[in-house]
Amino acid sequence: MSADFTSLDTLATHLRTELETKKFILLYAYNGTGKTRLSMAFKDIGKQGDTRDTLYFNAFTEDLFTWDNDLAGDSTRVLKMNAASCFFAGLEALEMESRIRPFLHRYVDFDFSIDYAQWTIRFSRDVLVGESTQTIDSIKVSRGEENLFIWCFFLAIVQLAMDGAEAYQWVKYIYIDDPISSLDEHNAIAVGNHLAQFLKRKDHSIKAVISSHHTLFFNVLWNELKEIDKSRKQFAPHFLSHSKKTGEYHLSYSGDTPFFHHLTLLQEIWRAKEAGKIYTHHFNALRSLLEKSSIFHGHKKFTVCIKHQEDDPDETLYSRLVNILSHGNYSFYDPVEMLPENKAHFEKILADFLEFYPFNPELTPESQEQETP
Repeated sequence: MSADFTSLDTLATHLRTELETKKFILLYAYNGTGKTRLSMAFKDIGKQGDTRDTLYFNAFTEDLFTWDNDLAGDSTRVLKMNAASCFFAGLEALEMESRIRPFLHRYVDFDFSIDYAQWTIRFSRDVLVGESTQTIDSIKVSRGEENLFIWCFFLAIVQLAMDGAEAYQWVKYIYIDDPISSLDEHNAIAVGNHLAQFLKRKDHSIKAVISSHHTLFFNVLWNELKEIDKSRKQFAPHFLSHSKKTGEYHLSYSGDTPFFHHLTLLQEIWRAKEAGKIYTHHFNALRSLLEKSSIFHGHKKFTVCIKHQEDDPDETLYSRLVNILSHGNYSFYDPVEMLPENKAHFEKILADFLEFYPFNPELTPESQEQETP
C-alpha cells in the first residue's frame, strides 16, 4: 500500500484521515525529507483561531527553551522558558517538578528547580568530593542531557493530557518528531521503550503520530507498538520519502517487518536497475548496502559480500571497482548516468549479491513486460 502527495498539507490531511481508524502512525524518513515541516502542517490544520488540537514535540518545541549562560558573572546559568507559549499553560498549579523527575531520573543523574516567577530552570548535580557529597548548583548540562530534560518535560505534559487535566483537554493528537537527535543508542532504546509504555494506556482517546530518521528508535517503537496492537488494526507504520525531481511525497506501508535501512537501500537500487536509470551515485548506495550486510554477518570488509569470479583469480577486480567508483564526487541532485561498461559491472555485482544472500523476493520484484497487442 502506497500513495503519492503533491504537498505536505495534503499528506498531513491524509494522516488525519488515517487516524480516524488508527490510533498510532509511525513514520520513518531520512533527514531533509520534511518531517518537521509535516508535523507543523499537521498541527496547523487543527489550529482554528484560538482553538487547537495537537500537542507536538519537534525542533520548535526544543526552541521554547533557551540558555542564559550568565556571560557577565559566569556563575548563574539558567534555561529560560518561553512564557508566551501555550505549551507551558498553567504549569505552576500542576506541580511540574514532581511530574518530570520520575521520567528524568530514568536517564540522568542531575536535578533541577523551576522558578515560575522568572520562567527559568536551574540544574544541579551531586558530586563526590573526598568522602562527602556536595551539590553543585547552576550547572550547564550537555546538549544530550538538555534534550532528555525537554523530552521528559514533554512527557509530563502528555501524561497530564492523558489524565484529562483541564489545561490540556484540547489535546486530541500527539505528534512527536525525532525526540532523540542527540542521544546514544542505549538512550534511543530506553526512550523508545518508555514512550511505548505511555502509548499502551487505554484510558484516553488521544491518538499519536511519531516520525523519526533514527533506524534503531523506529525499530524499537515498531516492535513495541506491534505488541500493543497484535491485530494491527490500530497501528500503521510507513516509510516517507520525497522526490527531488517531482517534488512529491511518497508514503509506503512498511509491511509486517520493521524497517531497516539496508532494505530500503536495496529497494532503491533495485528500482533504479529495473528502470534502467542507474547513475554514478548508485555505486555509493551499493557499497553502503554491501558494508551494512557484511557488518551484520560479523565481517570487517564489505568485499566478503562480492562473489568471487573465475576471471578474477586475485579476487580484486570487482572489489576495486566498487571501492573506486563509490569514492567519486557524485551528486544525488545532479545525477550522471553510468557508462555502459560500469553499468554492466554494477548489475553483475548486485545480481551475484542477491543470489548469495537470499533476501525476500518481494523486495526486488521483476518488472512486468508489457504485452504486445
